[in-house]
Amino acid sequence: MDLKGDVSLLVWLAAAVGLLTFVAISTLPLLTEYIRKWRIMLPIPGVGTNFPLIGNALLLKPGGGEFFLQLIEYSEVFRSLPLLKLWVGPVPFLIVYNPETVEPLLNSSKHMDKSFAYKFLHPWLGTGLLTSTGDKWRSRRKMITPTFHFAILAEFLEVMNEQSKILIEKLKQHDGKGTFNCFMDVTLCALDIICETAMGTKIHAQRDSDSDYIRAIYEMSDFVHRRQKMPWLWPDILFSNLSIGKRHDANLKILHTFTDKTIAERAEEMKKLESNSGNTDNSEPQKCKKRSAFLDMLLRAKDDAGNGLSHIDIREEVDTFMFEGHDTTAAALNWSLFLLGSHPEVQKIVHKELDETFGQSDRPVSMDDLKKLRYLEAVIKEALRLFPSVPFFARTITEDCTIRDFKVPKGVNAVIVTYALHRDPEYFPEPEEFKPERFLPENASGRNPFAYIPFSAGLRNCIGQKFALMEEKVVLSTILRNFSVQASQKREELRLVGELILRPQDGMWIQLKSR
Repeated sequence: MDLKGDVSLLVWLAAAVGLLTFVAISTLPLLTEYIRKWRIMLPIPGVGTNFPLIGNALLLKPGGGEFFLQLIEYSEVFRSLPLLKLWVGPVPFLIVYNPETVEPLLNSSKHMDKSFAYKFLHPWLGTGLLTSTGDKWRSRRKMITPTFHFAILAEFLEVMNEQSKILIEKLKQHDGKGTFNCFMDVTLCALDIICETAMGTKIHAQRDSDSDYIRAIYEMSDFVHRRQKMPWLWPDILFSNLSIGKRHDANLKILHTFTDKTIAERAEEMKKLESNSGNTDNSEPQKCKKRSAFLDMLLRAKDDAGNGLSHIDIREEVDTFMFEGHDTTAAALNWSLFLLGSHPEVQKIVHKELDETFGQSDRPVSMDDLKKLRYLEAVIKEALRLFPSVPFFARTITEDCTIRDFKVPKGVNAVIVTYALHRDPEYFPEPEEFKPERFLPENASGRNPFAYIPFSAGLRNCIGQKFALMEEKVVLSTILRNFSVQASQKREELRLVGELILRPQDGMWIQLKSR
C-alpha cells in the first residue's frame, strides 16, 4: 500500500474541494442576483431566445456599427411595445424608444447614475459633470450652470465668428471643383472653437491637424469606445499591459499635461490681473482685455460654503467640456449640411432668411442676428431629430421599480435609443422625411417633451445645449452665406456608425458653389 501516494492524493483533493468551495461561495451572490433579475424581468418582452448566462449573445452582431443598426431594427419591429429587454451574457438591458417610457426614467431624481460603460471615461475625465453622481454631481451642476448664462455665451460669439471665417477660407479651395469630404474640415473648426472657449487658448487645429494634442483626443475617443464594447478589455490590470492600454496611457499623459499647463498659466494670469487691479498708477497703457473662457469661470467658482474647485476638479470639467463639446457639434453641423444639400428647396428658404438678415454684407454674426434665424434653427433641430449626435445613451436603474407596469430590478442598464425615439410616427408623421417646419414654434407646441431629446432631458440634460445651438447657427450661417451646398450621397448610400457619436462611415461628401 502506497501510503505516501494516498496522502498526496487526499491533499490534492482537499485543495481542489477548497478551491471549488471558494469559487462557489464567491459566485453564489452573483448567481443569486442573476436569478433574481431573470425572474423579475421574465414578463418583459424580449428578443429571440434568452439562454441561461449567455442571454441573447448568439443573436447580437459583433461590430459596433452593426450592433447599432440591429438595435434600430429591433426598435422598429417592436415599435408597438413600451420597452424591450436584451440580455448581453448575464447582464440585462432595457431598450427604450418610447416617449412615455423614457419620461419616468429621465424625469426621476433617482435613476441618475450613468451606466457601467461610462467608467472607461474616468481616467480621462475623472468624475466631472458627465460622469459624476449624487451630491458631487448636484454641487458641480449648481456651480457650473451660471457659466452658460446668455451674457457669457455672447462673449464666445467672437471666437465662433473667427473660426468660421477660417473654415470658409479652407472651403474656398473646393469651390466649383467637384466632390470632397467635408467631415474633418468642419470637425477641426468645432475643435478650435471649443478649445478657445473652454481654455482660452488656441490650438490652431484647422491649420495644424497633426498636433499631438489633436491626435490624442481622437485616439482616446476611439480607445474608450473599443473598450466599452470589448469585455476582455475591461479589467484594468490586463488593459494596461496591452499595446492599446499603453497607447491609451500615453495619450492620457498628453491630454492632462496640456490641460494642467493651461490651467496653471491661466490661474497665474488671473492672479496678476487681480494684484494689478488695485494699482492706481495710470502711467502705463492699459492692456486689452483678454477674452473670458470656461476655465476662467471655473477658477472663480465657489460652492455654497464658499469653497473653490481644486486643480483636479477644474481639469475634470475642462476635459469634459472638450470631450463633449466638439465631436457632437461637428456631427450636427455635418448632418445639417448633408440634409440641406439633399433638399435644395429647404436650402433656398435658408438662403432667403440669411439674405434678409445680412443682405450682401460679410460682417460677423451678432446675437441679434441669431434671434432672427428661426428657420435655420428649425433646420438644425430637424437634422438632430433624424441624426442625433448621440444616437443612444444609458442610465442605471438604482432601485427596484415599475416602468410601464413592468417590474424592473435594481442594477439594470436602461439604454435610451434617441435615434429610434425621434422616429415615433405618433409625434413625427412621416418620420423619415426632412421637414424643418416641425420645429417652428407654432408647430412644436404641445408635443411631448420626451419625444425629442437630442440633448437628453430631465435633471441631467446637457448643460451646454444653448452653446451648441449657438455655435451651429454661427458656423452654418457663415457657410451658407458664402456657398450653395449639394450633397454627393443619397440617404440610402450612407453607412451609419453609431458609437460615441452618430457619423457616416465613409465621411460626408458634398459639392460647393459660391453664391
